[in-house]
Amino acid sequence: MRAIRVFSAALLGMTALTLTAPAAVAREDGERDITSFGFDVAPTTIAAGGRVTLSVNGCRSDTKVTSGVFDTVTIHKGQGTGTATVDWEAKPGAVYEVKFQCGNESGHTELTIAGGRPNSPTHTPVPLHRGVKAGVGGSAGGFDLGEIGLGAALIAGSVGAAYHWSRRRAGEHGG
Repeated sequence: MRAIRVFSAALLGMTALTLTAPAAVAREDGERDITSFGFDVAPTTIAAGGRVTLSVNGCRSDTKVTSGVFDTVTIHKGQGTGTATVDWEAKPGAVYEVKFQCGNESGHTELTIAGGRPNSPTHTPVPLHRGVKAGVGGSAGGFDLGEIGLGAALIAGSVGAAYHWSRRRAGEHGG
């Protein structure tokens, strides 16, 4: 009976650790960008001449954002966003890589150029025949030592409480 309780406590702890582990960001080309910081481009589809918002979180230094479709943008440490204007010469339907460089780490995402011009009545996005791009938003946060410590304390507390209650019940039943 004791083995079942120990196994249950271990399983509970491993489940909690699994749910608090950082997520890997999957790319459409099959490669993985695993970074300790989060990044995003919004919107992901825009017309030539439009402005995109570049977001980064969890980077402890300046972040350099580069792409073949806009000038290099530096998001300074402590700031979360920057903006860039897409070149007017960007080809409608083209997909450009956007690279976020934080210290020695880098992450990549894509920016698609839509047809037409921004704010024009003839603006129609080019249809994409791909799957949904997911997993970049808030799931790619950085390492926060305070949150990691709190998570470890909660896990240790729950395992300790499970052990305490299992020992107390064993004593009540004479085992």
